[in-house]
Amino acid sequence: MNRIKLVSMLEQFFIEDLGDGDLSADALFPDDAIGELQLIAKEPGVFCGKDIITEGFRVMDPAIQVTYFVQDGETMEDKQVLATAVGSVRKLLSAERVILNCIQRMSAIATKTAHLVKLLETTEARVCDTRKTAPGLRMLDKYAVRAGGGFNHRNGLYDAVMLKDNHLAYAGSITAAVTQLRERLGHTVKIEVEIETLEQLQEAIQAKPDIIMFDNRTPEQIKEWLPLVPPNIITEASGMITEQTIAAYGQTGIDYISVGALTHSVIAADISANLQIRKQED
Repeated sequence: MNRIKLVSMLEQFFIEDLGDGDLSADALFPDDAIGELQLIAKEPGVFCGKDIITEGFRVMDPAIQVTYFVQDGETMEDKQVLATAVGSVRKLLSAERVILNCIQRMSAIATKTAHLVKLLETTEARVCDTRKTAPGLRMLDKYAVRAGGGFNHRNGLYDAVMLKDNHLAYAGSITAAVTQLRERLGHTVKIEVEIETLEQLQEAIQAKPDIIMFDNRTPEQIKEWLPLVPPNIITEASGMITEQTIAAYGQTGIDYISVGALTHSVIAADISANLQIRKQED
C-alpha cells in the first residue's frame, strides 16, 4: 500500500472519531498511565491489516511499541493474539476503534477471498475484485483481496477502460467504441468490453479489445463461446457468481472471475482489543 496515502487516510479517520479529544480516556486515566493492548481474533480466518496497526498507532503516538504474532495473509485462529501494543493508555484507547474497524473489514475480505481461491484451486482461473468497494476504503479493500490470494481489477475509472451497455449505446457499436478509444487513448491503457450475446461476442472479437467480459452468462454458455476467443484476448466472467457456482465458472477455462461480493457485502471479522494496565515499575 501507499504509506503516504495510508497515513493521510488514518489521520482523517482519527479526526472523525476523536474530534477535540477522547472524553472517556482523557478524563479517566492519568497522563502517565502505561498499558498493553492485545488485539485478539475471536474466530478463525485470514488476517490482514498489519500496516493499519503500525501506522495507526504511530499516527496516534510514535512512542507506542507494537509486536506482531501474525503477518498479512496468514491464518488466524480463535483466541489467537495477533499483535500487542504498549504505550500510553490514553493513546491506545483513542486509537483502538479506528484500527479495529479497519482490520476487521480487511481480514473479512482476505478470508472471503482465500475461500473462493481455494474453491478454484483445481482450475487456472483467478479471482479478482471489482469497484464495488466502500467509498474511501478502496486501497484497503483491494489490498485485502491481494492478501487473501486474489487479484485486483482496475483501481478506478482512470486506469483502464470498461465498455458497458451505456457506453456502447452511445457509440453505436462495439467496433465504433473500441476504434474511437484506440485513437484517443495511450497505448498502455487496456480496453475491456462487456458482452451478453453471441453476436456481441463475435463483434468484440473482431474489434480486438484487450479483455472480453462475459456478463451474467451461465457456465454452460461461457464454455460454449470461449473457444471462439483468440488466446491473445483475456477473458473474464462476472455476475451471477456465488460460492456455489464459482467452481463451475472456473472449469469453463475462463481467465478471471470478478466477484463484487468480495468487498461489497462482507461481514466484519470478529477481532477484539483487551487492555491491561502496567504497573509503573514495569
